[in-house]
Amino acid sequence: MLAYIGYGALWLAFVLSLYAIGAAVYGALNNRFEWVESARRAAVLTWPMLLLTAGSIIALLVTNQFQVEYVASVTSRAMPMYLKITALWGGQAGSLVFWSLLMTTFGSAVMLRSWERDREFLPWVIVVTMVTLAFFIGLNLFVENPFARLWATMDGQVIKAVFQPQGAMPFTPRDGNGLNPLLRHPGMIAHPPMLYAGFVAFVIPYAFAMAALITNRTDARWIRLTRRWSLAAWLFLSLGLILGMRWSYDVLGWGGYWGWDPVEVSALLPWLTGTAFLHSVMIQEKEGLLKHWNMVLIILTYALVIFGTFLTRSGVLSSVHAFAQSAIGPLFFAFIGITFALSLFLLMRRWQDLKSDLRIESLLSREALFTFNNMIFVGVTLVAFWGVIFPILSELVTGQKVTVGPPFYEKATGPLFGLLLLLMGIAPLSAWGYASAKRLGKLLLVPAAFAVVTVAALLVAGIRSLWALVGFGLVAFVGYIVAEEFVRGVRARMRRGESLPVAAYRLIVRNRRRYGGYIVHLGVILMALGIIGTHFFASETQATIPEGGKITLGRYAMTYDALQQFFAPDGRHVARAIVTVYKDGQPVAEVHPRRDFYLDSQQPMTIPGVRSTWLDDFYVILVDWQPISVEGATFKVYHQPLVGWIWIGGLVFIVGTLVAVWPEPDPEERTTARKKPARTRRGRPLPRSARA
Repeated sequence: MLAYIGYGALWLAFVLSLYAIGAAVYGALNNRFEWVESARRAAVLTWPMLLLTAGSIIALLVTNQFQVEYVASVTSRAMPMYLKITALWGGQAGSLVFWSLLMTTFGSAVMLRSWERDREFLPWVIVVTMVTLAFFIGLNLFVENPFARLWATMDGQVIKAVFQPQGAMPFTPRDGNGLNPLLRHPGMIAHPPMLYAGFVAFVIPYAFAMAALITNRTDARWIRLTRRWSLAAWLFLSLGLILGMRWSYDVLGWGGYWGWDPVEVSALLPWLTGTAFLHSVMIQEKEGLLKHWNMVLIILTYALVIFGTFLTRSGVLSSVHAFAQSAIGPLFFAFIGITFALSLFLLMRRWQDLKSDLRIESLLSREALFTFNNMIFVGVTLVAFWGVIFPILSELVTGQKVTVGPPFYEKATGPLFGLLLLLMGIAPLSAWGYASAKRLGKLLLVPAAFAVVTVAALLVAGIRSLWALVGFGLVAFVGYIVAEEFVRGVRARMRRGESLPVAAYRLIVRNRRRYGGYIVHLGVILMALGIIGTHFFASETQATIPEGGKITLGRYAMTYDALQQFFAPDGRHVARAIVTVYKDGQPVAEVHPRRDFYLDSQQPMTIPGVRSTWLDDFYVILVDWQPISVEGATFKVYHQPLVGWIWIGGLVFIVGTLVAVWPEPDPEERTTARKKPARTRRGRPLPRSARA
């Protein structure tokens, strides 16, 4: 019964989304706002329908209804309750339902806002959000149905179908296959929802952008309306990426946090264009420039959101042959192609209307530097995109899959990320409108000197890697500029009589976007510190040693003390080594690397033992063991300098984004009781006659 309730709710959501599309188009074209209002209500009603759908799946999962194929494929009796709930997004069918639920959640939230000032946008926002929603619901209804049941045919085969096929009998396995062990880590509880939320939330600014193109609203109103949505989407996507890095570091057992895997890159692509978009919209709001850029960037971001979902759900990453045999792959490909072509058509249709009378006056102005910044982000996106699709194209053309590994990405994107870091420091010191090289050079003199001193100190300390020195120099350069911005602002407020904590607090809350951005930049700097440390100075070794044996790596050493084997309550066999870690001959920690073998899925998982400090990590993996043999166990050991700063920087990064996204009154809706003199782009007050 639960399966049929969820299935019916899914169909109702699909019908409501189609009705909302039709009613919105009819109402907009015929100037019948009552039809648009009906479409808005239908769009809002998709939320309880999809909530009921997702709730039905969760109920099936937690009650072990293994006669439902999805339940049997992702859960087992031994799994704890929290994993059964999160199994909603543990398989393809459930993750598509979850995607749709998030889409209708964000879409309904937008529909419930006041539309009095922006009524012309409403029907087209409904159309874009509901078309996206209908596509994903359609995938569940017609391709990947989470309510399909298992049936045994007369010839002994087990098939899946929503309704009973002729001549088949219901089939219920004694137990399910269980969730993939890699997905049973606590990080996977939050990682996929954050990524999906970031993907889905970017649909909202895209919908407003398309509405602006359709209605020929070439001002920045659509940007102001979606500012918080864009920041929220970027926050969720950033959180998803950082959590994914941490999950990779803790679970995959290879000693790293980012391997340029196609799935990782597919999530990074919309983050890159979304980051460029967030920088670019500031220029349109402040200066009325880069209108074309903003439209192109949000179209690319939407396309890459769908493309990223397509890559991970179509089977094309494993093989183009799997894609050809997949029903979901061609549908994704067609949807991406159609929506991208329609978006470009609308953009070309309004291209002339989006032109601005203003121009960038100086190549050193802040808007010019932001434009360079965007070009580099797009450059990184193109490199990463090429790296993802090249294996697919090679297999399609030659029949052989040529893999693109981390060395390609690192060599191609490393210099570009270095340039982004440099611009991150220079841009805040430049002026809007016009900036002279002489003035900018004076402002950069002290940060540059600080960077040189830092590099000299590192040389004295024994560091000889050229690119590591360049990286640390850039970190010092940008770090000084960000710190100096905060120090100058806090000192100015303290001169008014405020205490240090009060001055720092009020400085940030009075200009959340600016100083939230600086906190984000600080987080990036700290993460860059960790990335440089691990990339240039990490070391590793592997050895097989008996109990009591020792492995040395630099200043660290480890001894293999014992091996414990036992069965855990959740249905896994655990082999856990007890390892003592020494630094400079002194014991500093005891770690427990282990291998878990899940009996339900018949799959192993490697969990490292890690000794972490703010300076470095000592990372131990239990590769294999022979408890009866004198050879003992095989360990792989990594030394990861400064890796902890990646997680510290990620936390600072998220705090800065929260500060920037925190609601502020709409500038257009603020009281104008105290009007300020109008100013030109260069900051000089206009004459009284011009203000009139």
